[in-house]
Amino acid sequence: MDNRSRTQVAIVGAGPAGLLLAHLLRRSGIESVVLENRSRSYAEARIRAGILEQGSVDVLRAAGLGDRLNREGMRHGGIYLQHGERRTHLDFEAGCGRSVWVYGQTEVVKDLIAAADADGQRIDWEISGDALHDVDTDAPYVTYRDSDGASCRVDAAVIAGTDGFHGISRPAIPEARRSVLEKEYPYAWLGILAETAPATDDLIYSRNKRGFALYSMRSREVSRLYLQVPAGEKVDAWSDDRIWDELARRFAYDGWSLNTGPVIDKSVLPMRSFVSAPMRHGNLVLAGDSAHIVPPTGAKGLNLAISDVVLLARALHAKFTANDDRLIDSYPSDAAARLWRATHFSYWMTTMMHVSDDAFTNELQASQLRYVMGSEIAQASLAENYTGMPY
Repeated sequence: MDNRSRTQVAIVGAGPAGLLLAHLLRRSGIESVVLENRSRSYAEARIRAGILEQGSVDVLRAAGLGDRLNREGMRHGGIYLQHGERRTHLDFEAGCGRSVWVYGQTEVVKDLIAAADADGQRIDWEISGDALHDVDTDAPYVTYRDSDGASCRVDAAVIAGTDGFHGISRPAIPEARRSVLEKEYPYAWLGILAETAPATDDLIYSRNKRGFALYSMRSREVSRLYLQVPAGEKVDAWSDDRIWDELARRFAYDGWSLNTGPVIDKSVLPMRSFVSAPMRHGNLVLAGDSAHIVPPTGAKGLNLAISDVVLLARALHAKFTANDDRLIDSYPSDAAARLWRATHFSYWMTTMMHVSDDAFTNELQASQLRYVMGSEIAQASLAENYTGMPY
């Protein structure tokens, strides 16, 4: 090896999960090294989720990461549910006393990188050829080549895999030990970012006979909108004019109009639920998308990553400061409790709001939406789950 070093926790992946874990560990006096195969500029520009649960906001504020969130984040006390031309506002605060915030994952990552810079956190960007070794022993390590091509090795007591669905961490768990449960949905989302002020004070979830549509936002100047499209749809099939026309049809509501503007990003997002277990093998632990994926309808992906990291940081704190392994031993089951609740909620929201090709299923889904729109009890349950269950 050209370079060899040692740390307490080697964190593979510099997404929000990995960066937040490093931040929380630093505040506990625990050393870590973060390894990432993408560039810093890519991490700071990548467009992903934009809704933070109440608990996620509380975590970021308590960790000293709330300054820009408090200034620029947009607090939302509810959502609109629309069925055809009928629209109902769900008041989260009345239903459960909590709110959500619109603050993009990109902005959370920028805040975490800025905090890492200020604290002198080691992050090795643009690595290649990374591999995990001896994860089922007391001496796990990571090998890779750094951005200059030098061969590197990091020895650690624990390796945290926060490198997403396509990363190397989950496959490092022997296949015989892994179990995977997943569901592929027969539709996808065509999503756009548009340079236009949002035309709504709260998110709009609309179920139209033509398909589902979601009106969200990333800031006071940028809107984020989605259309239900068939699975496997190609983004090239949708011109900007066609997208705006279809959005106007699906959001049609008397007395309200859609703001349009230049489209600055366009992509098709597959819809799937994916859960891999266990989330720990020896001294390798997984968090975030490396272990699970949910459809974005319930706004749970980023928030699940944050909740995993909170539980994992507590467990590592107990391990390293008190030689207490009870929380690291229970981490997989502790994380799974919130994971499966969020997975069910995401499935429920997805199936209720999207239009099915099966006529019987379609009527059941529409009936469920009508019930929620007319029931304060059902709305309170939706609010409790949407704003986030307690850790």
